[in-house]
Amino acid sequence: MTELDALQNRMSSFFGSPLIRRPIGDGILPSDEWALPVDVSEGPTEFVITAELPEVKKEDVKITVEDGMLKIAGERKFEKEENGIKYHRIERSYGAFARSFVIPEGAKGDKVSAEFREGLLKVHLPKCEKARPKAIEIDVA
Repeated sequence: MTELDALQNRMSSFFGSPLIRRPIGDGILPSDEWALPVDVSEGPTEFVITAELPEVKKEDVKITVEDGMLKIAGERKFEKEENGIKYHRIERSYGAFARSFVIPEGAKGDKVSAEFREGLLKVHLPKCEKARPKAIEIDVA
């Protein structure tokens, strides 16, 4: 095992998913788990997690909140047609996926909402009133 492999294994166990994807076998088999790519942003009233989920059906995604964690899990199914098509390489990821996020302090974990459009999942996590920044206008004389 190389030093890079050892580092990847340590990081994978910490983050719960592989950092570097490697071909499985001869590179033509779908993988059984993949890392869900996300963007996490913060606005004045909410946190938003945006996840790329191309070719995933809405009913194949589950969002849960439990013990201060928000979890997005699901599956992108590999639907191979046998109409004389021979795959030489499959690099897109298929199979189960899961990502977990600590709910930040000042966020309302019980008020999570989500929308799913055109392969993008947006999970909205509103902030508590006290966590929102407050602007005060000051007259300067």
